[in-house]
Amino acid sequence: MSSCSTDDRPIDVADILDRLKSLSSAEEFFAILNVKFDRQILNVCRLHILKRMGVYLRSEDFDGLPDRVIAARARATLERAYDDFARSSPLRERVFKVLQDHDPSRPVAPGQAFVSFDDIFEPLTLDN
Repeated sequence: MSSCSTDDRPIDVADILDRLKSLSSAEEFFAILNVKFDRQILNVCRLHILKRMGVYLRSEDFDGLPDRVIAARARATLERAYDDFARSSPLRERVFKVLQDHDPSRPVAPGQAFVSFDDIFEPLTLDN
């Protein structure tokens, strides 16, 4: 397992939320917040982790808090989101609507057909 991180340097907390909003890659989030990660997990789950982090951040109230507290909470939300997927999988966590809408454990509502990949790729039998 390869673990990636910057180092043990302190987080630059100045205007942390604005800086997070400007980032474009998962690796940047982990670097800015100095959170360790396994490259294999991040390669598979990057969008899911960032989406879950966003969900966790939206539940926070940052009004009037000092930047150091905001940075600590942002770091905690990224760690929590990462841990969700380090212990589980995107299919179990279902953070995206497309995965939520097609939960195989939920029965299909009448009028909404769902065809699985297994059904699509079954060999055709021709009756002659």
